[in-house]
Amino acid sequence: MKKSRLLNSEISYEIAKIGHTDHITVCDAGLPIPNEVKRIDLAIEGGIPGFIAVLEPILSEMQVEEIILAQEIKEKNPEMLEKIMESFRKSGMDPKITWVSHEEFKKITNKSKAIVRTGECSPYSNVILKSGVVF
Repeated sequence: MKKSRLLNSEISYEIAKIGHTDHITVCDAGLPIPNEVKRIDLAIEGGIPGFIAVLEPILSEMQVEEIILAQEIKEKNPEMLEKIMESFRKSGMDPKITWVSHEEFKKITNKSKAIVRTGECSPYSNVILKSGVVF
């Protein structure tokens, strides 16, 4: 049995395949997911699983050098923004933050290697995780 925190085999596989600057998106229940991007749908019902409950195990396996966030989260969901930042502090990573409009964010997800959909139902609870290197 896998020893690390992240047990989901699909997510582990996608992390294992990505290279430097490739990215994976973790999103709330409402973000549109392009048909051509791999969807890993974890949503069971509203709020389950929550965004942070999915993000933190991913951060335990993935080296992240940059994150992309919709600038709207600053005003519309500052509590979630703080939880995201706290998750990175706990992981020991201090990634560069790139702010874009929500519309631009949705366009960027077209280039994600995978999109992990959570059951989160709070606005703008989405992050694009750009892979770093461990050496």
